[in-house]
Amino acid sequence: MPEPLIARSALRPHVATETTPSGPSGLILRETSGLTLAHVAALRGREAELAEAVRAAYGIELPTAPKRAAAGDVAFVWAGPGKWLATSSAPATDFSVLPAAVSDQSDGRTVLSVSGPRARETLATLIQIDLHPRAFAPGDAALTHAASIAIHLWQVDDAPTYEIACFRSFAATLWRWIVHAGRARDIDARLEP
Repeated sequence: MPEPLIARSALRPHVATETTPSGPSGLILRETSGLTLAHVAALRGREAELAEAVRAAYGIELPTAPKRAAAGDVAFVWAGPGKWLATSSAPATDFSVLPAAVSDQSDGRTVLSVSGPRARETLATLIQIDLHPRAFAPGDAALTHAASIAIHLWQVDDAPTYEIACFRSFAATLWRWIVHAGRARDIDARLEP
């Protein structure tokens, strides 16, 4: 009998040898594992129906601009007109019940969490958007690039904490680039793969 498929991290085999300083760190970098991720696209002419279904099921108003809206374990991050990246930390979340085109991305993308007092400074070396608090605040989102890797970025809180979704095949490279960007600025990173 074949072994069942088991979800595996895109990072652990590649970043297990990274070392973490013992002192205080200006940057905390970790993989956000166990997420349910889905790309949700409204069907033509049924945007209002989808918005109502999301409101009823999750208590969330779908963002209509580059924003993240969350309630409890579930969040919807704007990904373009009529499109969202739905995330949930509850493993049994089934977004396919929504009246929309839904594509499961749980094993296709990796989400990194970048936080700490020097997170903004570190990311600013890789990302070509203004991350200053007056331009990019909690709840804001962007589809952009970190160096040459396409990412979906959103700010979670004022700490600041950012979450970055990328295709899993680029996760280890993005991880290393963030670590190197911090080290280039003498920022010690605490790594939590």
